Amino acid sequence: MRTVRHHLLAAAGLTLATLALTACNDGTGTTDEGAAKPTASATASTTDKPSTEKPATENPAATPASDTTKSPSQKPSAQKPSTADPSADDDPAAYAFCNGSNTTVTAQPVSRPLNHMLLTVKNTGSKPCNLTYYPVLRFDEMQWAPRPIEASHPQAVVTLNPGESGYAGVLLSAADGSGDGGTTGKKLTVMFQAGTPNSDGGASATPTLPAKGVYYDSTLAPTYWQTTADDALSY
Repeated sequence: MRTVRHHLLAAAGLTLATLALTACNDGTGTTDEGAAKPTASATASTTDKPSTEKPATENPAATPASDTTKSPSQKPSAQKPSTADPSADDDPAAYAFCNGSNTTVTAQPVSRPLNHMLLTVKNTGSKPCNLTYYPVLRFDEMQWAPRPIEASHPQAVVTLNPGESGYAGVLLSAADGSGDGGTTGKKLTVMFQAGTPNSDGGASATPTLPAKGVYYDSTLAPTYWQTTADDALSY
């Protein structure tokens, strides 16, 4: 009886071992619950294709505006010179010089101031002209050139439009008789200057003098050209 009992216990143990092994092999046996299997969604995410979008940190936050003044493709266009050709008539510096060919000149002794004469130059041309500096005077065959009255130097060149007149006063002699070499002139030549002092301004003029002539001495001196007769006779 004891031998049969031992055989039965051995058979029962073998059967239990076989069943336990079978359960492990077909996946129904016990598992280690401490290691969780990955979920389906997590598994799927690892098998999906990588996104084609670049990470936000790789995209520049904003593209700075380009400086069009420095960009080689944005060269500033060259400013073309104006094709307009301004008329010389609008540029006083381009005016002709007043002289004996485009003016008439008169010489008239005056009673006040004493021992003075007034020269008047009228533009008889069709364009403006400039009266520059002062008249260069010569009575008869005199060999010296009178110096101008420097205090009469104007602020700007006198410009005469057609029909306008300019003026110069002439001190003929010292009122107190202090001048030397006094004599009477019968012929007066008025010479003009150009753009620089003592330069040739063109044709001279020979205004008519009174029949008795004009007395002058070593103090003979003209003013610079003026725009009014009053200014010319104020020196």
